[in-house]
Amino acid sequence: MSGVAANSGLLARALLALVSLLCLAREGSAETLVTALSEPTVKITSNFTGAEIVVFGTVERDATTVERPDAYDIVVTVSGPTETVVTRRKDRVFGVWVNNEAVRFMDIPSFYALHSTRRLNEIADEKVLRDRGIGAANLEMRAEAGVNDSAERIATFRDALLRLKLQEGLYAQRSSAVGFLSPSLFRTNIPLPANVPHGNYKVTVSLFRGGALLTSEQQKLRIAKAGFEQFTYSMAHTNALVYGLATVLMALGTGWLAGVMFRKE
Repeated sequence: MSGVAANSGLLARALLALVSLLCLAREGSAETLVTALSEPTVKITSNFTGAEIVVFGTVERDATTVERPDAYDIVVTVSGPTETVVTRRKDRVFGVWVNNEAVRFMDIPSFYALHSTRRLNEIADEKVLRDRGIGAANLEMRAEAGVNDSAERIATFRDALLRLKLQEGLYAQRSSAVGFLSPSLFRTNIPLPANVPHGNYKVTVSLFRGGALLTSEQQKLRIAKAGFEQFTYSMAHTNALVYGLATVLMALGTGWLAGVMFRKE
């Protein structure tokens, strides 16, 4: 019952935010997206095991919009803070697996989730998706290429990096995961794994119809450490010397206490 009540509370807050945004919707465009998040901030505590955000939205049409036979399609993406990743290939040398070749990818999303009403290839053609960077395969991953790095070699390492991110649960794509509650109101639940990186995120909602991108809307999401987790993280990054001394003293104190407790008479 507590889980149902909590979920109801999230939906209520999201609906209130959506109604408020509807009052401020832009005028003058044929179709306008108005979106809202159930939680603009997710806090990571010591017992954090994952979370879920609800993305709501509605499609607003002006009076002059011509009715079209094709249904609306929605694509929701959640993109996390960027990072630099080195992808290494292991080779067997004299019977031992060792790291051999490597490619560094810079400014890639540390987290990427995509939910859509249908499969992406049913929503738009590959060129539209590629130009807009929609889908894990179309993400911009800039490689720090060496002299002997060919496009084929970089693509091989890029594919390996995507597979690794998918295995870790940090990249995910789900079709038929966005549902319309009415002809214009839609929603989706996006899970955040326990290993989700903290930082600033972008939640982008894109509206398609007949293979064309009509409009898009973006929201901000923040995932932040809280409580003792935040204290230790801030101390380690803002005052490394004090943090290091405190850690050493704590280790010495723990060792001394253990020696006293287990000392033989």
